[in-house]
Amino acid sequence: MPPNTMDKFTWTIRNFSKLNTEKHYSEVFSLGGCQWRILVFPNGNNVNHLSVYLDAADSANLPQSWSRFADFNLTLINQINSNYSLTKKSLYLFNGGESDWGFTSFVPLDNFRDPINGYLVKDTCIIEAEVTVIKVGVDNEDDQATGITTTTKIFEDGDGQVEVEGPKHEDQGKEPADPALFKELKNMPSTDINELVDFRDLGEAEKAFVPLLEEVCSWYPSLIECQRKRSRMFTQWAFTALGRVLHFLKTTKVKNMTKDECEHLQVLWEELKVFKFELSWLEPHVEFALGMKTYLENEEQVTKLKDSVAALDKLIKRVKENMAVVEEEVGDEKRKYLANLEEGFKERDMYTELGICRLRRTYSILT
Repeated sequence: MPPNTMDKFTWTIRNFSKLNTEKHYSEVFSLGGCQWRILVFPNGNNVNHLSVYLDAADSANLPQSWSRFADFNLTLINQINSNYSLTKKSLYLFNGGESDWGFTSFVPLDNFRDPINGYLVKDTCIIEAEVTVIKVGVDNEDDQATGITTTTKIFEDGDGQVEVEGPKHEDQGKEPADPALFKELKNMPSTDINELVDFRDLGEAEKAFVPLLEEVCSWYPSLIECQRKRSRMFTQWAFTALGRVLHFLKTTKVKNMTKDECEHLQVLWEELKVFKFELSWLEPHVEFALGMKTYLENEEQVTKLKDSVAALDKLIKRVKENMAVVEEEVGDEKRKYLANLEEGFKERDMYTELGICRLRRTYSILT
């Protein structure tokens, strides 16, 4: 079997809503010459997401020092439209300390449970595992990759080809997440690193990394030198991990550095550090991009405060307008009330005598 060919196992889970266990395992299956199981947390592994992992099923029977380096995909099948099946990928070194690996936040439970989305239909879900076990000897500690994980959403078009959304035309020329890095690299002569890495086997998405990798390798030759004693396959993984970070910084705009994007970059950065590149030149640019999370959070808070002040101003204006209307209405009622009181009322001089003396004079005349 060619090294980049993946074996596939399909697991159909029926009566999903009736699962009453925290963890649910598939039957044991053999892919890449090793025994595996798929593990799901039906209600999430301490998160509000469906959690899905690949588990080394025979780990209990293996020596303590066992390990296997696997390239695997886990796919949640969309039963309404397979073009929208959700696939997540990972490279990982399974060993005695970590016999399962996967994705704690595979898909939000609300999205998963809604039949209209196609993932859970008639209380049935389908999960596929594709696994390639890499037969690569690791002969020193530098090559002990403790865990390499990537997350990718794959949407296939009608003829089954993978489409990866690139930068839109209107975004061309706009500032990337860290413009300084690519100003430094601009117009630098490229270096062919095909002596170490066979880029022909890369997917269409990863091939976009090649120009960036050639640029940085021409600027920092140590990137090539530190990989010369490694296996060709390991080196390809290493430069693919580097390419992911470079491509992220090149194509992601400051305005798009949301919490999720920052977390994604953090994962890519942690993966890259596993390969022991000398990355002091790249670290400031990554930190700058990650710092955008705080900036955007502060900007969002300021925007919310401005909106609150504007809302209060509108409320005050509305209250004043209402008060003016009320004052006018009260004034009208007051005037009407006073007019009614004054009608038929004759004003008198409050300082005149009540008339007792005048009454006595009238009485004297009569007598």
